[in-house]
Amino acid sequence: MKSLGEKIREVLKETKHISDADILKALNLYAKEPKGRLRDVFVRMGLLSEKEILSLLNVELKMPLVSLAERKINPFIARSIPEKEARKHSIIALSKVGDTLTLAMADPFNILALEGEALFKKMTLDCVISGEKEIEETLQRIYRSEPKVVSSPGLKGMTMPTGAKKETEGDFAYVLGDISAAPIVKLVDGILNEALKRRASDVHIEPFENTVRVRYRIDGNLEEAEPIPKKNQNAILTRIKILSRLDITENRLPQDGRFKIRVRDREVDLRVSILPVHFGNKVVMRILDKGALTVGLDHLGFLPESLEMFKSAVVKPFGMILITGPTGSGKSTTLYSILNQLNTPEKNIITIEDPIEYQVAGITQIQTKPEIGLDFANGLRAILRQSPDIVMVGEIRDSETADIAIKASLTGQLVLSTLHTNDAAGAMTRLVDMGIEPFLIASSVILVAAQRLCRTICPDCKEKVEIPKEVFQRMNVAIEKIASQVGKRDFYKGKGCDKCNKTGYYGRLGILETIWIDDTIRDLIVKRASSFEIKDYALKAGMVSLRDDALKKFCLGLTTLDEVIRVTSEDE
Repeated sequence: MKSLGEKIREVLKETKHISDADILKALNLYAKEPKGRLRDVFVRMGLLSEKEILSLLNVELKMPLVSLAERKINPFIARSIPEKEARKHSIIALSKVGDTLTLAMADPFNILALEGEALFKKMTLDCVISGEKEIEETLQRIYRSEPKVVSSPGLKGMTMPTGAKKETEGDFAYVLGDISAAPIVKLVDGILNEALKRRASDVHIEPFENTVRVRYRIDGNLEEAEPIPKKNQNAILTRIKILSRLDITENRLPQDGRFKIRVRDREVDLRVSILPVHFGNKVVMRILDKGALTVGLDHLGFLPESLEMFKSAVVKPFGMILITGPTGSGKSTTLYSILNQLNTPEKNIITIEDPIEYQVAGITQIQTKPEIGLDFANGLRAILRQSPDIVMVGEIRDSETADIAIKASLTGQLVLSTLHTNDAAGAMTRLVDMGIEPFLIASSVILVAAQRLCRTICPDCKEKVEIPKEVFQRMNVAIEKIASQVGKRDFYKGKGCDKCNKTGYYGRLGILETIWIDDTIRDLIVKRASSFEIKDYALKAGMVSLRDDALKKFCLGLTTLDEVIRVTSEDE
């Protein structure tokens, strides 16, 4: 096989980029540097640039030319090649589908040498071309901060803390990283450890015909990790069932469980859902970090006017506070933050949930069990006989639960709950549709808030951007008016860096639309006014809509216009 230098020489002759005399001069210099490379001589002589060499190879070999700086590199896949081998051959693994591994290479003529190595013998190699300097910089970024690696089948590169303790059965919490553990235990530990390191809210382990896919939900979006060999599927499932204290012999029915882990001096709850699917059992683990609840309402990203309404509502001795929004909009985190703030020895706080999201010390929490008759309605009746001061109902799903909750809020309890409606005004009409008398709703509800979550710009790669006025005109947005309200008009985006994994986003904040139930809205509810009429009045009275709340945070430089449009598309 011809070397890269020889091939370049042939291409140069054929395309007549340089003369024979220059090529001869380059060969003479090359002969004096037996350890050097002909391509480097061409570059040093100024006959060709590195970019021109890559372009030539792209045209002549019909191989894709990839800029690594603009590509999101999956560290799990990249680290599947040991650092020594990656640096030796100047290669980076970009993706793996089945047995096909896609490599970025500076010298694509080195492919035969790679195919002969044991590491790649059972794989089909697919190559793309990248600059050598770019590959070196990317390798440095991938491997420079990599902690000690535990070699586990099918998931190389998962990092493990050392010196950890073994699992303890007493409180059913264990510490990640027992270095003497079996390979499958290390593999599951690696998945969990990486999920925590990457701030994932969920871990998805999904079986397919020939492999097992692992994905992490980060800032609301799923990101794929290195797949797991099919042969490890059952062992991983068994390990997770053991941790969750589930029946390891049951593979035909869905199962739910939970367990705790301790990592870096903090305790994290994991809620486990196992669902039988065509090729096995799909596992979804929801990561519930109690640390997120201790920050309080002030740090959830709410604007001052919305925050003041919440603070006024939660100190009321009785009444109802409702949070609305779709699944995954942060409703539970907001409610738990309120409970955490109200959680004092003088208060009797009881919750009924399905499922219990966070386990909070000092609060009595009840898990519904419909199969034995303990649903929201029956559980709420029992709770009210326990003389509670504050009650949280996980979700109002039916008229019976709604009726009991509203009557409880009228008889001396502060009731917190959630509803699935698109906006705040829709909560009142939804309760009416459930059969609740309008005068009861008007008398009990204090505040309704519709909530969404939008991604925040990564602080490490934040840069200013200019957005044409025509964009805001097409959106029918008076951006100057909104900017004047917050006293700032700076537009930013995230360029993409190692911290945010090239996404440009890091973390999320709440977007809120809050309605304080005043006398006029009470009259509208009693008259069975539509949600449009209630919203129209609330906007005239000063309510900030979801779209305007998001735009204010955009003007403050906290998020991007793309996120504003994505999160508030129904509010146009």
